[in-house]
Amino acid sequence: TGEGRPGLAATLRALNGALGRPEGLWVKESGARNLRHRDFLAPRAALSAAFPGGQVGRGGAVPHPCPATRPRAATTRFSLSPRVGVRLVPALPEERSREVLRQLRVDWPSSSGGTALPDAISALKQALGRSPCATACEQAPGAAALPEDVVCKVHLKSFVEQQGLVGYDPNLDILLVTEEKLRSLAELQQAVLQCTVSSPVAHPASRFRDLISFCQGSCCSVVHVVSCEEEFQQQQLDLLWRILDPGAHTALQKHLVCGPVKVTNPSSPIGADQYFQLRKHQMYEASVMKYGELAEDEAWTEVIDTLTVAAIRFEMLSTAHRSQLTLDLEDSSISTKGTKSGAFVMYNCARLATLFDTYQRAVERGTYPPLPPASELNFSCLREEGEWLLLFNYLLPFPEVLQKAAQLPPPSKGIRITANTEMVCKFLIQLSMDFSSYYNRVHILGEPFPHLFDQMFARLQLLGAVRDMFHSALATLHLPPLSQI
Repeated sequence: TGEGRPGLAATLRALNGALGRPEGLWVKESGARNLRHRDFLAPRAALSAAFPGGQVGRGGAVPHPCPATRPRAATTRFSLSPRVGVRLVPALPEERSREVLRQLRVDWPSSSGGTALPDAISALKQALGRSPCATACEQAPGAAALPEDVVCKVHLKSFVEQQGLVGYDPNLDILLVTEEKLRSLAELQQAVLQCTVSSPVAHPASRFRDLISFCQGSCCSVVHVVSCEEEFQQQQLDLLWRILDPGAHTALQKHLVCGPVKVTNPSSPIGADQYFQLRKHQMYEASVMKYGELAEDEAWTEVIDTLTVAAIRFEMLSTAHRSQLTLDLEDSSISTKGTKSGAFVMYNCARLATLFDTYQRAVERGTYPPLPPASELNFSCLREEGEWLLLFNYLLPFPEVLQKAAQLPPPSKGIRITANTEMVCKFLIQLSMDFSSYYNRVHILGEPFPHLFDQMFARLQLLGAVRDMFHSALATLHLPPLSQI
């Protein structure tokens, strides 16, 4: 956090300190509508501070009946794993596709550094020649002509049966190996090689319509991110790679399958670039409608670009990857007012920035004193239901949300995995709704009277932590926080 900004860690340390006193260890909120699934919670840090060694003496806890409470694992300390890198393959040669990704702030490579690719492709062809699963393509009398770039055919079904592999489509049988498939495998192999050589902990990612490989120690595990329509072809590539390169990284391949995309109200077929421009135009029109001539100023160009990217990312990522995604192209689906849109999240992030900017200017004028250290604040002034809701439903479980969102499940017998890709978006949307409700109801910067400062400081510290949480969550989506709208 920057100088003078209340930090999340400082806020939680102070609150954990308050919660850690034996006479007030347990915090109970009986209203299910107020705290929902966080009805009853005791942070582990507070418990450890109060009871070293995990032993609770007599009189050391205050029990409360909790009929609405469901059993829940104790809150655990969240520690970040070592940083990992991501490698994306194959490269995208099409300028138009790269431009769409650039506008969405996705940095995808445009070239594969292909000096080593010819040698890698040649090595794969030699491996094909030695493989018992591969046979030459012979033209049968009266059969349709084979494509010119077919190298040979590979018997996938017999390989699956011999290896006892599970989870593959039972219709997989004969694969015609083409130069294009070998090139895709060569690019992936090069990424894995670079990953294991350059960094002991790095993640190469491949896209043969999307393939991501992760490195643990000296070995890369590969995750194919693929649409349900192309899952069959991706399994073919998976098996071909297992046949030609029977290493640990090929044995660790997993498939993350995305559900179909349904477009409603399309006037004509629409591509990714047209979709982006449509959403940008709709966001511009919505901004003009809400903010008038201000939205037509050149300074708003970057704001509208950011709002457009946020709207698209939330539209795409708020749905679980395995479910069908429905895109409504009507103007009404994009709004600066809708409570479930990326624009609404960005708007509330900007409200927090404006709050602290207003406070800082007031401090410089001498209206308010500077914010004291968190350890000197009186958090007993936080009596509003909305304040405890922000703490228990968002600040405390936020590390757990990040952990679950970034976590891939452990290897299993099958090849399919799922990921909680929608968790951060849903978390931010719900946070924005509850923060907005609280902010509309409570006056943070009150009259500059000393007897009101304790409550104002406690609220500023709490909302400073909420602001930092907004920034951290948006950073996982590669979205910059807006300072004003």
